[in-house]
Amino acid sequence: MAEPGHGTTTSIGDKIIEHVANSNEMIPFELFGVDLSITKHVIMLWIAAGLLVTTALWATRRYRKEERPVPTGFSNAFEYVVDFVRTGILIPTVGKGHVLKWGPLVMSFFFLILTMNFLGLIPIFNGINHGHGGTTATGNFNVTAALAVITFIAIIVAGILEHGFFKHWKNLVPGGLPKAVYIILIPIEVLSMFVRPFALTMRLAANMTAGHIAMLAIFAPIFIMHNAFIGVGSVALNVGITFLEIIVSIVQAYVFTLLSSVFIGQSIHPDH
Repeated sequence: MAEPGHGTTTSIGDKIIEHVANSNEMIPFELFGVDLSITKHVIMLWIAAGLLVTTALWATRRYRKEERPVPTGFSNAFEYVVDFVRTGILIPTVGKGHVLKWGPLVMSFFFLILTMNFLGLIPIFNGINHGHGGTTATGNFNVTAALAVITFIAIIVAGILEHGFFKHWKNLVPGGLPKAVYIILIPIEVLSMFVRPFALTMRLAANMTAGHIAMLAIFAPIFIMHNAFIGVGSVALNVGITFLEIIVSIVQAYVFTLLSSVFIGQSIHPDH
């Protein structure tokens, strides 16, 4: 039997892990002692970023060429999504006066996560690295942790820009409370600072990985029982799961974006 996650194996569990995990180092690379090897998920990040930049430039070409453009077709759809993020997420959380400042970051979160989630549903990308490793980059905890760290930094920067360095840290706890309460409250608030990015990391990665594990687990009886009727049932069920995965991909991009915007808004408006 081959080692878990590699080669041919009779273990269904190993085959599932093989297809949802990241690949081995395709191009080893190290810089100043930091492992920056090119893996399958790194390639998917590059593809998602390139596709997103290209799509955004194409969708906004009229705005850059015409003084008063009238969006049509795809440009109109792109504008609708941008307006949805602006009016449905940004304005209620960070406030209308801070939309231009934090809008680019929050919208980048939404579109990048959504693009990576959708690319993970396209089977053709399984061909990268001979099919070993999942294609959903947001199923990698390193990817979601990096996005969460950006949110963590943005929360601190937003508070400092709005209130100043010392006032920002003072705003972590409400004033006017008995001194004994601060002994308990301050450690809790400091801990909550790190709980927020941890929750963002785990929620996105776990949900995207769970969906693929469910689909692979449903396919497993085909190889265990070698039954045609079981195979037809598994395929039919997975078609339904695929549509559910599309919904989950949209919801998870929305949730990560919403929570990031809420956390930034809390730093800007600590009294709300």
